[in-house]
Amino acid sequence: MPTKSDTVELPGARAVARHVRISPMKARRVVDLVRGLPAKEALTVLQFAPQAASEQVYKVLASAVANAENNERLDPDSLLVRAAYVDEGPTLKRFRPRAQGRAYRIRKRTCHITIEVESVVVSPAGRRAAPAKAASAKAAPAKTAKKASAEKAVPAAEEETE
Repeated sequence: MPTKSDTVELPGARAVARHVRISPMKARRVVDLVRGLPAKEALTVLQFAPQAASEQVYKVLASAVANAENNERLDPDSLLVRAAYVDEGPTLKRFRPRAQGRAYRIRKRTCHITIEVESVVVSPAGRRAAPAKAASAKAAPAKTAKKASAEKAVPAAEEETE
C-alpha cells in the first residue's frame, strides 16, 4: 500500500482568502469553472465571468500564481489549478425590524476560498499527437469495413442505371 512518503508530489503553491463576504454557494459556482484548468486560462475565464464572486476568486488565483512564481521559483505558464474549494466561514447575524414589533434574523454568510496550483511538465506536441493517431487507428478498421460495404453497394446501383 503506498504511503504518503512514497508518493511524488509535484511542486506547487496555494493561496487562501479567509472571511470573504460572499455566500459559499455563490463562490462555489465560480470556483467550479476554473478547477483543473491551466492557470493562465483560468484567470481569463474569471476576468470575464459575470458573477460577483469571480473578482474575489480571481484575486486568490493570482495570489497562488504569484506564490508559485516567487516562493517556489516555478514557471507561471506551466501552472495548473490542482484544487479549488470553498469552505463556509463564520456567519454574521443581524436583525431587521418587521411589522408589529417583530424582528427577523438576517444571515450574512462568509466563506474561505482556497486555490492550489501545481507545475506540470508540458509535453511536446509530437507526443500528444501520437496517442490521438493510435486511438484513430484502432477505430479505423471498423470505419473501413463500413466504407467497403458501402463501396460495394454503390457500384451495384451504378450498374443498374447504365
